Amino acid sequence: MQHPVVLFCYNRPDHVKETLSALAANEGAADTALIVFSDGPASTTDEVLVQAVRAILGAIEGFKSVQIITSECNKGLSASIIDGVSEVLSIYEACIVLEDDLETAPYFLNFMNEGLLQYKDDDRIFSVAGYCPPFQMPTDYAHASFLFPRINSWGWATWRNRWQKVDWQVQDFNCFISDKKLRARLTQQGADLPVMLLKQQQGKIASWAVRFNQSCFNLGMTNVYPVRSFVRNLGTDGSGTHMKSSGKYSVELGRDVLSPSDIGSSLEINQRFRDFYRPSCYRRVINRIKIALYNLGRQGE
Repeated sequence: MQHPVVLFCYNRPDHVKETLSALAANEGAADTALIVFSDGPASTTDEVLVQAVRAILGAIEGFKSVQIITSECNKGLSASIIDGVSEVLSIYEACIVLEDDLETAPYFLNFMNEGLLQYKDDDRIFSVAGYCPPFQMPTDYAHASFLFPRINSWGWATWRNRWQKVDWQVQDFNCFISDKKLRARLTQQGADLPVMLLKQQQGKIASWAVRFNQSCFNLGMTNVYPVRSFVRNLGTDGSGTHMKSSGKYSVELGRDVLSPSDIGSSLEINQRFRDFYRPSCYRRVINRIKIALYNLGRQGE
């Protein structure tokens, strides 16, 4: 079974071309429905670029069907993904999600579709990831996939009944941020997460992913990852709105078939995953101060 792919685009025509070319080269692309959401320009400067992206979208080939949904206003990535995925999952039971700067390996769709079928009724699994951070896998780890409780936002898939459980308002945020034990538990997924959630709730960032992750955390669920990444982020060149130029996330794309059913667990993988997202000592201190100041401010209300 081929699940639909939902692609979110904005103002980077060169990246869109690469993303579409790689996706069309995937095994199974010809049997896949592609649904594209094109966000509207935030400024007159972006109008030309958005129109260039839409010209490319109008000539898409290589898929079972193509549906293009355009917005005249600028919604921003976070609102676009929440609204768009919600719309698609009101029709389909599951979907695969990409952004316009993600290059996929030839067997990306295989892994995602198999994962969606394999774990459809598994109440442990919140999502299936296509990207895997570039840390070294243990030499004695013989499986094709692993579990980790942090979600991935670069090429992922989920089901309607998981998506509907997400609390986009994070209504329990104040209880969470004031509870040292809960923050420590979330830090086991990455020490960057508590302060990222704080910034989201303060309106300093707009992140669907940190809220998606928080619901996964609250539900005590986990996510399926391939041992070699099927996704490469092209936007780490500094062209994106939310990503600075960085080589930290660079990966070599996995070129072989991997099965999400061939899965195991590894404490060593868990530690390496946490370490990858661990901020510097200086940044961790600053983040703790930000959280402490927020909690002090609330006590004075």
